[in-house]
Amino acid sequence: MASEKLWAGLTAGRPERAADDFNSSIRFDCRMFRQNIAGSKAHAAMLARQGIISSDEYEKIKSGLEGILADLQTGKLEFDPQAEDIHMFVEAELTRRIGEAGKKLHTARSRNDQVALDLRMYLRDEAGEIINLIKKLMGAILSQAEANTEAIMPGYTHLQRAQPIVFAHHILAYASMLRRDIDRICDAAERMNLSPLGSCALAGTTYDIDREMTAELLGFSGITINSIDGVSDRDFCLEILSALSILMMHLSRLAEELILWSSWEFKFIELDDGYTTGSSIMPQKKNPDMAELIRGKTGRVYGNLIALLTTMKGLPLAYNKDMQEDKEAVFDSIDTVKACLGIMAPMVATMKVNRKRMHATAQEGFINATDLADYLTKRGMPFRAAYRMVGEIVAYAMKHKKVLETLTLEEYKSFSDLFEADLYSEIELSNCVVRRISAGGTGSDSVAAQIKWLREYLSE
Repeated sequence: MASEKLWAGLTAGRPERAADDFNSSIRFDCRMFRQNIAGSKAHAAMLARQGIISSDEYEKIKSGLEGILADLQTGKLEFDPQAEDIHMFVEAELTRRIGEAGKKLHTARSRNDQVALDLRMYLRDEAGEIINLIKKLMGAILSQAEANTEAIMPGYTHLQRAQPIVFAHHILAYASMLRRDIDRICDAAERMNLSPLGSCALAGTTYDIDREMTAELLGFSGITINSIDGVSDRDFCLEILSALSILMMHLSRLAEELILWSSWEFKFIELDDGYTTGSSIMPQKKNPDMAELIRGKTGRVYGNLIALLTTMKGLPLAYNKDMQEDKEAVFDSIDTVKACLGIMAPMVATMKVNRKRMHATAQEGFINATDLADYLTKRGMPFRAAYRMVGEIVAYAMKHKKVLETLTLEEYKSFSDLFEADLYSEIELSNCVVRRISAGGTGSDSVAAQIKWLREYLSE
């Protein structure tokens, strides 16, 4: 049989060992000990100011909590695996150290509002760390972009060579995605920054507490208005999980391109040896395992979001024990995202870009065909007629194993007298890129503006 619980009273407080282990969450919610202790200190300060506990009792509680925090941080105190959760562990340890005063800490609160508080504080802290990691990846992307503003490569649609772009333009797309990921995480953090403490089990309390005081002490922007909502919803967890899932989708897409680009079929980049592995039997292999793992771990984060949505979808108000399933999903996603960002940033920073290979591939794909059609339209031919004619020219070039740049002027004139010698300047790849002058495009001024915009954002 397990030891008697703090909630013993109506029942004996001694659940069967298997049931006790099944019910316990200390093995994973112990990571919130800092938030738990900070919340308890603020709660005790409020109780003292409201005259619910004495100033002497408050000082004992405060000192005891600070001692527990210090001992946990140094490893002098270890978590008790027999404790039901982090809340019970801290309260039991506090009472063991300071006696009867420790038993008064739980006045005017419940584990329901405690866990909601701790989780909001924990996610708020982790959101800041994840944003910093995203910014490091953005910095690595920007450095690669700045070094490759003139590296011409084929842009793709449907994984088919489409139009010429510069490598800087392509990779900057990911920096723009990551900036929006930061915005989404910030939005979620702002909405979760309301204190549920004082909601108690679900109905509030008969004590004259000051919820605004504890909210202010803990850095919240306000309090949850409805006590039932304060303890029984986890939309703030779902919103973070949703934002992290979108972030992982972006990381997975970048990982996929790194995998493709580093293959023999592309050879656009070479990943640093530190972020690849070899084969156990094939000595020529250099496998992009880190990128593949990031791609693979994306499904794990998606799964956590779906799992929590499924847990919450049928729960009546207010708190239900099902909601204990929120933390493992959230913790795993946070750990996974941080690990992936921690690998992706240096992997991008250290990769080598093969400009010659990119340029050669761009020349082989007829990706200047649109520019050739534009050449004809500027000379009066309707675009659809120009489109059709250029398609016929491409077919002719493929049949004769040529590219648009190597067809003779006579061959061009056999299709239309509108062609003159200046067409070659129009279809030269670097000129095709330079002429893309629209905002947001691959032209040099646009790429420079994108880099400037993102650099200024990171320096804020």
